[in-house]
Amino acid sequence: MNSYPKLHNATWPGIVGKGPDSEPPIPFDKMLEMTAAAEVDGVKFDGVDLGLLDPHVNIEGSTDDFKRIAEKISGYGLNVGSLVAPIWSGPTLGSNDDRKTFVEMVRKSCEFGKVMREFGIRPSGVIRIDTASSPDDWSKDPVNNSKLITKTFQEACDVAADYDEKLAAEGEICWGGMHSWKTMVETLEAVDRPNMGFQADMAHTLLYLLGYNKPEDRILPENFDWNDRETLNAGLKKITDALRPWTIDFHVAQNDGTVHGTGSHDKTGRHCQATDPNGKLDVVHDAGYWLRDENGDLTKAFKHICWDGCMFDNAVMTQQKTWNDILAMLIKVRDAHGWS
Repeated sequence: MNSYPKLHNATWPGIVGKGPDSEPPIPFDKMLEMTAAAEVDGVKFDGVDLGLLDPHVNIEGSTDDFKRIAEKISGYGLNVGSLVAPIWSGPTLGSNDDRKTFVEMVRKSCEFGKVMREFGIRPSGVIRIDTASSPDDWSKDPVNNSKLITKTFQEACDVAADYDEKLAAEGEICWGGMHSWKTMVETLEAVDRPNMGFQADMAHTLLYLLGYNKPEDRILPENFDWNDRETLNAGLKKITDALRPWTIDFHVAQNDGTVHGTGSHDKTGRHCQATDPNGKLDVVHDAGYWLRDENGDLTKAFKHICWDGCMFDNAVMTQQKTWNDILAMLIKVRDAHGWS
């Protein structure tokens, strides 16, 4: 059996897309409980990736508060991996004060990560960021707005470097300057920091092929026939060849070729259940485009992989079967592309 990459579940689906205009958040303890209870043929989740978001985590908390969170997580037999920085109160395309807030939220996330490492439960992981601004905001002045994003990301990278942390920009169609595969590459190249990388999420990167928020960067033809696997494979290869060299964090996921948004979250690539018959990805096969290089050799670029199930209904997320099915899919991915 392959022991790497380690298998993680995400806690932020208990928060993202929830709220007063949607469904209530799922408590942090419940997310941990269901993750720890999942088991398939004796295999369990190794850890969790955390969204540093209220009501799960108060990023303004003290070191002692963070240690109590570490104790709670370790009490479930879980490690901590990558962290989502709560940067949305400081959009990169907002004011100068907004951008200062963005960088400060990265610093506070690094402080949280430091406590987890010192506690001994965070052997791997990055700090996840995005631009916290929309494609419409970006398109008003692409040249100068790209410069603002670059400068803000560079400042955040410099702060993260003081903590020996890497930042991963999540490729998602709802974030300006990251909303197509070409703009994502351009942003990463412009930032040009050794601790700046890309977080690939299979549900989101599939939407890059459709050019949803930047049609000129579309790869698949209009009215694409999803049964045309040869063309889909070629498109996936083009995307991954461009972004794999930057990829330092990876979410296994399924997508049905559509967008979805709930609560305050804008429309983005729809996350589907692991067993969804409408899923367009061959999850195990297609994960290989990210986990292996152009020659088919393992990249071993990250020591854990995570399932991101954002914006599932609470009725789905509170069923233990959902998490067992997810774990089973992650195990299949590791069996096919893992190492010891």
